[in-house]
Amino acid sequence: MIRIDLHMHTKYSGDAIISPKLIVDQLYAHPFMKGVAITDHDTLEGYYHAQKLAAAYKDILIIPGIEVSTTQGHITVLGVQEKPTYPLTVEDVVDFAKERAGTIVIPHPYRNVGIGDLARNMSADAIEVLNPRSTRQENKMAEELARERSLPSVAGSDAHRPQQMWTAYTEVDKELDVDDVLNAIKSGLVKVKAASARLQFKG
Repeated sequence: MIRIDLHMHTKYSGDAIISPKLIVDQLYAHPFMKGVAITDHDTLEGYYHAQKLAAAYKDILIIPGIEVSTTQGHITVLGVQEKPTYPLTVEDVVDFAKERAGTIVIPHPYRNVGIGDLARNMSADAIEVLNPRSTRQENKMAEELARERSLPSVAGSDAHRPQQMWTAYTEVDKELDVDDVLNAIKSGLVKVKAASARLQFKG
């Protein structure tokens, strides 16, 4: 069983200030968090820098990912190391991910930058149901959606600032290997967790 923050932004997102070095240093020092998916907005630069830095350490997993801005809202694709051509619709992102065997996660579907009820019908591998930057109601709606669609539930901090890091994460019933983790997500071998019972949600 490993613990992974599946939604993290770096300074390369443009609206975040977290450096890839800080992520790697904290992963190395953290008592139980040993994996992270770098999901910057429309770029993989943060992932490339974090992966290069992580090569110096053992037992740290950096998952490639990208939070894609479509004309209808945000979609996260994990396991890809290239970005799509913009502008995009949700359907375009699904095609892009499937062509590259990427893992499609619907992040914060009911927040203002989420895809909303489009999530009810689009092809996806998992739904983010615990996001500390969403309201309790938005997270509850995402959880209900995952249950209705029988899709795996995942969690991530959606951190843009250092103090937001690791506040929510996903337990994965696998070892530290990107392909194994992504397959476990698709198979539902996951459990969402908050870092503390005192975790404060927006709203």
